[in-house]
Amino acid sequence: MKYTTEVTVDLPRDEFIKKLDDPENMKHWQKGLVGYEQLSVKPGLEGAQMSLTYKMGKRDLQMVETIIKRNLPEELHTIYDAKGVHNIQKNYFHEVDGQTKWVSECEFQFSGLGMKVMGFLMPGAFKKQSLTYMQDFKAFAEKGISVLDT
Repeated sequence: MKYTTEVTVDLPRDEFIKKLDDPENMKHWQKGLVGYEQLSVKPGLEGAQMSLTYKMGKRDLQMVETIIKRNLPEELHTIYDAKGVHNIQKNYFHEVDGQTKWVSECEFQFSGLGMKVMGFLMPGAFKKQSLTYMQDFKAFAEKGISVLDT
């Protein structure tokens, strides 16, 4: 399953990247994030990995993020691996008139019958979640609104 989402954030690209690239800020725009742990000696570089833990309703979700391309401020590509799900995310950042247009191309690959069925029956839920994270980042970056306050 593939889809693209985008949002325009009213910040210059350098400020946008500074906020996006700080893992301490993730808790302010990724609802459900319980914690993260750097798994690499040199975090943030290509090949670096980070473990992420989320609380989604009653279930806990563990995933590992791997940076596969880091060409900031233009692009950042990552892979997210969780049980039954492999997500390739290619993020592009375009500065337009002092604002930043964030375009995210997502590809989900499912393994296991349960995840394949969920991906087939509910593809809109994945896109909606991706867009929600992007809109929550926009609110945090522009206005300092944190998902922790809601």
